[in-house]
Amino acid sequence: MACRIAFVLFPGFQQLDLAGPMAVFEVARLARPGSYTWRLVCSTPGAVRSSAGVHWPVQALPRRLKDVDLVMVIGGDGVDAACRDARLMAWLARAGRSGPRIASICSGSIVLAGAGLLNGRAATTHWSRSRQFATEFPAVQLQPDRIFVREPAAGHGVARQPEVWTSAGMTAGIDLCLALVERDHGEDLSREVARQLVVERRRPGGQSQFSPLLDLQRPDGRFGALLEHIRQHLREDHRVDDLAARACMSPRHFARCFREETGTTPAHAVERLRVEAARAALESGLPSVQRIAQDFGFGNTERMRRSFQRLLGRAPAAFRKVRNQAGAGSAPAPRRFTTSAA
Repeated sequence: MACRIAFVLFPGFQQLDLAGPMAVFEVARLARPGSYTWRLVCSTPGAVRSSAGVHWPVQALPRRLKDVDLVMVIGGDGVDAACRDARLMAWLARAGRSGPRIASICSGSIVLAGAGLLNGRAATTHWSRSRQFATEFPAVQLQPDRIFVREPAAGHGVARQPEVWTSAGMTAGIDLCLALVERDHGEDLSREVARQLVVERRRPGGQSQFSPLLDLQRPDGRFGALLEHIRQHLREDHRVDDLAARACMSPRHFARCFREETGTTPAHAVERLRVEAARAALESGLPSVQRIAQDFGFGNTERMRRSFQRLLGRAPAAFRKVRNQAGAGSAPAPRRFTTSAA
């Protein structure tokens, strides 16, 4: 039986957020007829204008949610206005109680959060929206440097929470949809779809977005000097109490203000800075992995490995290997399809 998808659009949606996922399911359907069907829906049927100015024909939001297996909210500049669309918010809330899987592409997670579908759950969004997301939806466990996040269904009855998938940048939506295809029909079909689209077969959801997640060191930010101090002293512990004292704040006030400004916790910011510095060192062919782990504050190689897996989705050795291969006179690796194109 086909998985019936409702792509949710709104004025100002981003076309690539729709085209990429649609292409994944189109190729999957060609390879396995009957696997997916879809329709484009909006709170106002007729035609909806994308951020590029192109109008797309859309149907009304389905009344019978039993006819929908996957609700996928597309992202784009119009997400803020979409959160004020009472009809759309009510329909999404009803969808969350009615059974279909829920997903979002890029900043579409803001719409899901606005409908209350992400409260108490982990989610991600495009890096440029992370600070806004963390401020407006503190009840959501934002994971700003994930390619995509899957939250399984939980609870029953009125306390039921649907299975929810959220993705980061536009191309991360392709990763999410490849993961959905793999979950629905197996790894072989997902691999075939990726091969036809000429994209990497499957980046793990835990992989970093590979673009500046947050402009942590804003010129007008109150923590610029503190972050520069951390960058220059990565080998130190940088406990919250110590950072708060350097910022002349109480630990609780510091932690709250830091998250409000940067969209992440002090501990996560320190880990991110360490991983970025260590990755650059590995790719530059600097000293051994053990030495890098010590110099950048991980303490040991196992802690560094766990941080790399969590933020980059790969072990430190993978970055060393890429550098060594490039230096061995081999042909350049194919350009990767990354999320840096926002």
